[in-house]
Amino acid sequence: MNGGRGVRLSEGEDGPVTPEALLDTSGRFPAAVGSAPRPGRVVRLPGVYRPQTDTLLLALAMRREGIGPGTDLLDLCTGTGALALHAARLGARVTAVDISRRAVMSARLTTALARLPVTVRRGDLLRALPGRTFDAVVSNPPYVPAPGLTLPRYGPGRSWDAGPDGRAILDRICDDAFAALRPGGLLLLVQSGLSRPEETVGRLSAAGLDVCVTDRVTIPFGPVTRRRAAWLRDRGLLRDRLDREELVVIRGRKK
Repeated sequence: MNGGRGVRLSEGEDGPVTPEALLDTSGRFPAAVGSAPRPGRVVRLPGVYRPQTDTLLLALAMRREGIGPGTDLLDLCTGTGALALHAARLGARVTAVDISRRAVMSARLTTALARLPVTVRRGDLLRALPGRTFDAVVSNPPYVPAPGLTLPRYGPGRSWDAGPDGRAILDRICDDAFAALRPGGLLLLVQSGLSRPEETVGRLSAAGLDVCVTDRVTIPFGPVTRRRAAWLRDRGLLRDRLDREELVVIRGRKK
């Protein structure tokens, strides 16, 4: 979850993502790159994750996958509610979940100002909605590897820190996604190459989903990853002296 500028789409995609294609400083999605409709301004209380490149990648993937009227969608780790708002503007029925009180308040204010009927719940991932199933689940979870075994309970680090391998939240989503999806249901999630996308693909496949990586984008390190570069190299998560990371969108479909 790093906010680089001037990113480059990998081979096989449609073209470059220019600076104008990223989220602007007002918190809006710009009209660019296949032009997913703007979800409008988002409200971000202090300590809540600012929508960035990973948010945009998921928004574009949602449009491409045909999220729209009749889709019952869950946005896990909603943060400001930017993706929930985007899905609602596409016509989906949206439920959004976050464990952070400030994120829940941000998402409620974001969707209320847009006058869109998004249900925002506070809770720990799918435990917030026991027994519920959805046509689609999207998630931009914490995925940045971080020193220490305990996840932060307060502060901005809660939005990105995900344990020594960056998988503390990803693994839980992988383990629970199959049960949360209806037959034919769609999972879309975004993560860093530093947190082993191949592990995500393997776990989701083992759970019974048809899985592929649909998007890859390379971005410069953001401030958090730059500060941890030496630690990441020591752990073998970062090769040589690279100062860029890859983000990927992973798509799973319930058979």
